[in-house]
Amino acid sequence: MRDRVIVIGAGIGGLSAAMRLAARGCDVLVLERAAEVGGKMRTLPSAAGPVDAGPTVLTLRDVFEELFVACGTTLTEHVTLEPLVVLARHHWADGSALDLYADPEQSEAAIRAFAGGAAAAAFYDFHRDTARLFDAFDAPMMRASAPTLWGMTGVVARDPSLIPAMAPGRTLAGALARRFDDPRLRQLFGRYATYVGGDPTASPALLSLIWQAESRGVWSVAGGMHRLAAAMRTVLEGLGAHVICDTHVDRIEQTGGHVSAIHAGGTRHPCDVAVFNGDPAALHRGLLGPVRLPARAVSPRSLSAFVWSFAARVTGRPPTHHNVFFADTPNSEFPEIGLGLLPSDPTLYVCAQDRGDGPAPEGAERFEIIVNGPPRAATAPNPEEMEQCRETTFLRLARMGLTFDITPETDRLTTPEGFATLFPASDGSLYGRSPHGTLAAFARPTARTALPGLYLAGGGTHPGAGLPMAALSGKLAAEAICTDLASTSPSRRTAMPGGMSTGSAPAAPAPSRSSPSSAPSSRPGIVGADGATPTTTSASTSSPTAGAVAGR
Repeated sequence: MRDRVIVIGAGIGGLSAAMRLAARGCDVLVLERAAEVGGKMRTLPSAAGPVDAGPTVLTLRDVFEELFVACGTTLTEHVTLEPLVVLARHHWADGSALDLYADPEQSEAAIRAFAGGAAAAAFYDFHRDTARLFDAFDAPMMRASAPTLWGMTGVVARDPSLIPAMAPGRTLAGALARRFDDPRLRQLFGRYATYVGGDPTASPALLSLIWQAESRGVWSVAGGMHRLAAAMRTVLEGLGAHVICDTHVDRIEQTGGHVSAIHAGGTRHPCDVAVFNGDPAALHRGLLGPVRLPARAVSPRSLSAFVWSFAARVTGRPPTHHNVFFADTPNSEFPEIGLGLLPSDPTLYVCAQDRGDGPAPEGAERFEIIVNGPPRAATAPNPEEMEQCRETTFLRLARMGLTFDITPETDRLTTPEGFATLFPASDGSLYGRSPHGTLAAFARPTARTALPGLYLAGGGTHPGAGLPMAALSGKLAAEAICTDLASTSPSRRTAMPGGMSTGSAPAAPAPSRSSPSSAPSSRPGIVGADGATPTTTSASTSSPTAGAVAGR
């Protein structure tokens, strides 16, 4: 008999885990409450085709290349990726603008022309320091199954020169103020805190290494980001897995203190293990039965957003793929967001979905505009606030040189209340737990939970928010499952081609839950990322760097 795995939720983390487990030979069923896979990587219809209404930035391409190779194929066989020369174009109310590039030397030259030689030298130091932090913490912390404070301390002990670059005890805004004299550059690099749902004046300085992920390459996906989720589904089903959309999971059934079945849409689905790819807050609140996570694992909540998705013709300043129009007063939006309000002076992110580094497309093109907002419960949106958001967004863009031939209706707007409705128990938060505070990431849950047989994947778990991090969380969940199945089943099968081999020794055989009469055998090479005997903790520690490498 094959191990039966049910994945609850077809976001990037759930699809990643499902793909790896199907490649390993498991009998995988994915249950998704939406009409399509992708989770927050969703779309809205338009005259120009489906418009992305979720993540727009693809970084750390190697994470997805490795995933597809593990499933016996390649990423480029299923999606067309275009590397962006211009990472993003930045605009300020005084009319100044700055492009940053995939080539750091080009970025340095652009900053020199923009703000002078001292600013360029400060950027050189910033780029160097964030590169060292990224290289130091990537493998042992961000890609580890359950990194600890002691593990991080060990990295720093081996290279104490990392400490000044980490700026311990400082916020991101505070650390940038020490680096850059030009307030525009502080504002620019401070915005990376919002990539994981944080306020730069309250988020740790270590989030500066998000810049490093972008500087190592940003890609656009031909046709839109949702094509990546569709490609993952294609590969998954090609491995024999089943995906059922438009079905709501009601509860997780336990037998003898172990997951035994998932109830969804009036049907009981037996399973050996389950992966929950939803907001961990849903477990904390008991929405799926008596399966609990501690409050510190899910609160306080990160930012939400007001998101426009529409098609139009554009005039004025030509946009590139990623564009930022900064608030008049740096960080002025966050106190209002903290009070639960739509900011009156927001920074606006504009994704011109159909533009790369080439000429502008003909006719109407697709746009996604993101305005940071407060997390809120699932209630009816306020029509007056939606109109206010429309006025604030499009008047500001027009004033800063970007105009559209139409102003979209408010049905093109997803509000925090709308996100809360789409993703149960999330309160509209798009990034899970808030990154605020020096030790915030240590509260983020890891793949294993206190309930044997239940695992977590997604942006609300280690290593955090953003497409590559969510995909890595699926990898960590799959590795934990393989480790635990190997240690509890005496009928272990050999790893299939495309499975996960870490080179560590497999856990020792133990009596099986499901096949007590089977003879022991070995499953060489399939273990957890740390190679350790599995434990069942619901809120294992994670690195402060976890979740730092993310994108919109």
